[in-house]
Amino acid sequence: MTYSKLNRSAATLTKCRTPDSIVPFSGLCATCLDGCPGFCEVGKAAYRSKETLYPQPFGTTTSASEKDYPVDYSHFNIMGTAVGAHGIEADSDKAIFPAANIETEIGNEHKIKLKNPIIVAGMGSTNVAANNWDHLASGCAISGAAIVIGENICGMDPNVEIKNGRVVHSPALEKRVRDFQDWYQGYGCIAVQANVEDTRLGVQEYAIEKLGVTAVELKWGQGAKDIGGEVKLNSLERALELHSRGYIVLPDPTDAGVQRAYKSGSFKEFERHSRVGMVTRESFMARVEELRQAGAKNIFLKTGAYRAVDLARAVKFASDAKLDLLTVDGAGGGTGMSPWRMMNEWGVPTIYIQSLLIKYLDQLKEKGAYIPPVAIAGGITLEDQMFKAFAMGSPYIKVIAMARSPLTAAMVGKTIGNQIKEGKVSGDAAKYGTNVEQIFAQACNVKNMLGDRYSDLPVGAIGVYSYFERLGMGLKQFMCGARKFSLDYITRDDVVALTKEAAEISGIRYIMEHDEEEAQAILNS
Repeated sequence: MTYSKLNRSAATLTKCRTPDSIVPFSGLCATCLDGCPGFCEVGKAAYRSKETLYPQPFGTTTSASEKDYPVDYSHFNIMGTAVGAHGIEADSDKAIFPAANIETEIGNEHKIKLKNPIIVAGMGSTNVAANNWDHLASGCAISGAAIVIGENICGMDPNVEIKNGRVVHSPALEKRVRDFQDWYQGYGCIAVQANVEDTRLGVQEYAIEKLGVTAVELKWGQGAKDIGGEVKLNSLERALELHSRGYIVLPDPTDAGVQRAYKSGSFKEFERHSRVGMVTRESFMARVEELRQAGAKNIFLKTGAYRAVDLARAVKFASDAKLDLLTVDGAGGGTGMSPWRMMNEWGVPTIYIQSLLIKYLDQLKEKGAYIPPVAIAGGITLEDQMFKAFAMGSPYIKVIAMARSPLTAAMVGKTIGNQIKEGKVSGDAAKYGTNVEQIFAQACNVKNMLGDRYSDLPVGAIGVYSYFERLGMGLKQFMCGARKFSLDYITRDDVVALTKEAAEISGIRYIMEHDEEEAQAILNS
């Protein structure tokens, strides 16, 4: 069997000519026909070359791996019980699922409370993030969730002011911060992430000193790729501008031959790439201290699906630096732009990296070391996955990191909002009505929360709020069934492994061995 789907995908707008007869280990048609115009990735690469590395079209889509990993969250089941309650009185009239508490907190000395145990991981400079940011950020703010502004916002800002190599004004970053701050309800936070180029530009110092940001995130990587971030550029002028700001731009826009090829229509887009970081303990600790001296109250670290030794570095450095949050992103997670095959074929998948993570944290805990609050990311979209992540990661995982699914909710909410304005509501939404209050089940709750400001809220924010409310209620239902009425009470024995392989990888007990001792004690009493 093969875990991968090769050479064709809706993500790359490719397919095979013989969809019922495909060679599994190459992805080519069983018969490759002389005369075929090139439907598959190999065929399309014959005339569009490097363009076929990436999901299409750029700027209006997000993507994630199609690889079917041997073990994922579906290989575990949640356990319930008929006995007792934790975190609430064992009374049938009180131990009801709406009473479950899903609030959490992150931070070391300076605590950040979250009403929803969700942080939206770094949304950077891709068009799809920029075009939906106000909906997403305001939705997080009214939901009591956290959100991270991703990399390259200042460097990509056409109106940025840079003096002596440092950012002194960035309307784009200022807007992103305000899109959250203006709707802040007392829970959650907004953090500003930085990569190599951002650090050189002093982006985080600018955010702290001029924009009132108190939380920042150091970025080592993400689950979708193990190279720097990239975007497409649709003009020569834009490519030259970003090249002048120190970015890697391909093909080289300063080359006269490249300029002629672009103007002739040979290609329509340039690529802007970020550099990979070079992590050392010394430089990491120095950067943490610099940010604290600059006024940062909370410092996070986000790392990608790197090899085990890099995960160990992330855990140890975060512990030694007494960071406020460590986010670990498993392979297969979403992106606005990453090489398609890389997205599918690199890195440690979520279940595997989470299992290593817990092992390493246990080791540090046994030594009495500081354990930072942890977020896990990598394809988590629904409440059952959230519960399983909390249980498997107990007692360390305090928050779930998401990106694609909240952005999806924002985009859908925005789209329906635009249709309402145009008087052209279509699809399934049309059966519920023609205005915001009729179509969005949570709109009245949001209106009651915001009062007179409600009419100024981007409609996509109601989509994000509605999605998070569904997740919260679903999570509470699972918690009630397990009789765990606060996230702190969820433990590793609240889930079981459905296969021996899943049990071996995760350390979670196999379903046929779960509660064995307790069951025998009852039978032998």
